[in-house]
Amino acid sequence: MRLYLVKTFCVALLNEIKGSGLLLTIEGVISMKKNFKKLLGAVGLTSIFVSTLVGCSNSGDEASSSNGGSTITYSIWDKGQEPGMRAIADAFEEKNPGIKVNVEVTPWDQYWTKLEAAATGGTMPDVFWMHSSQHIRYAQSGMLMDLNEVIEKSDVLDMDNFYQGVVDLYNVDGKQIAIPKDVSTIPLWYNKTLFDEAGVEYPNENWTWDDLLEAAHQLTDTEKGIYGLNAPLNTEENFFNYVYQNGGDILINDKKESGYSLEKTKETLEWYLNLSTVEKVSPSQTQFAENGNSTLFTSGKVAMGLFGSWAYNDFTANDYVAENCAVTILPEGPAGRATIYNGLGNAVAANTKNKDAAVKFIEFLGSEEANMIQAEYKSAIPAYLDAQQAWVEATTQGNFETQGLVDMLDYGYIKPYTKSTAKWEKVEMEILRKLWAEELTVDEACDQLVTEINKILAED
Repeated sequence: MRLYLVKTFCVALLNEIKGSGLLLTIEGVISMKKNFKKLLGAVGLTSIFVSTLVGCSNSGDEASSSNGGSTITYSIWDKGQEPGMRAIADAFEEKNPGIKVNVEVTPWDQYWTKLEAAATGGTMPDVFWMHSSQHIRYAQSGMLMDLNEVIEKSDVLDMDNFYQGVVDLYNVDGKQIAIPKDVSTIPLWYNKTLFDEAGVEYPNENWTWDDLLEAAHQLTDTEKGIYGLNAPLNTEENFFNYVYQNGGDILINDKKESGYSLEKTKETLEWYLNLSTVEKVSPSQTQFAENGNSTLFTSGKVAMGLFGSWAYNDFTANDYVAENCAVTILPEGPAGRATIYNGLGNAVAANTKNKDAAVKFIEFLGSEEANMIQAEYKSAIPAYLDAQQAWVEATTQGNFETQGLVDMLDYGYIKPYTKSTAKWEKVEMEILRKLWAEELTVDEACDQLVTEINKILAED
């Protein structure tokens, strides 16, 4: 009888979702709960509302493999890294024959919606990737396992083995809520063939902004539809790097205020905007929207572009890029060298029903063996220090020399983040779009950015 009632409720719940168009956020589920008050009372399920939500999904349930062991889910968002993550899971399974690992790939745009719905329903994956835009919110909501005790008892996990910036990133209120997975930098990718055809020397370590802009002009050929440089409305891979190279900042006063109040940040924003609107060395935002930033580069329509180190696998898998392109460090700005760095972490759901298996897997993910596999599969620059050179050796081939991508960490700035990163980044993009649409001046845009972002930061 109980199973029938649960099934009845789930069907009704799904119909409500479909009919209302509600997003499965925490707020959405609360709304649905109110709408189902009568139903809950009628079937006597008020006290087990959460457990019925769990019953509507298989994800996160106590799972057993055919041999009587456990099955855990490892959730990621990058299809390009799936082979490397699968190889790590295979190596783990070989060492732990009683545990199976399902590697589940959900595209970035859907990943967080799905994860929040799962968190609300108590059905989170056992182990999953965490990002700097979301980690504080999830940690402070009690959804991520505190790994301090796991680390303390482990013979494998040692935070000294990892790049310290990523360790610190995933330490929230004294709790290590994720084991560093990787670290990324933002290098300059360039088309050697287009440089050769235009008679322009390749970028080198002595390049400055002036060299970059001069080369961009020489490489731009509007008749052929070729532009010298990409300047899309993108922050981590593009604009933020220039801000720090110019001595500006995005968050100031212990991350309590927006850095768009700084003259150096405003100056950088105007310079970056002008690359497409005044200098005409970059495609317009309309062209980026129609064709895609990376597609313009991989099709030979943009001679230089800033793209994250995580693009390596996708770019080198492209025959045109593999044959014609190369990668190097960013030019030096007026205030010196700078690159944005970020890193992912492997987290464990606080309410996992497979705690022992999940802990064993997170330990393995933080081992030298797992990180060497990650390096060999060129998945990303490992945050594990002793595996970074292995990544360089695996990725340095043909036109590509990647040592510089790791060396950039010496002058890296962590991607700006707070508890409410996702909220203020959304507002940031909305206002910047108005700037690029010429609905606002730089000063007006910065004034709005400061006002709106400060409101959000005040709530952190």
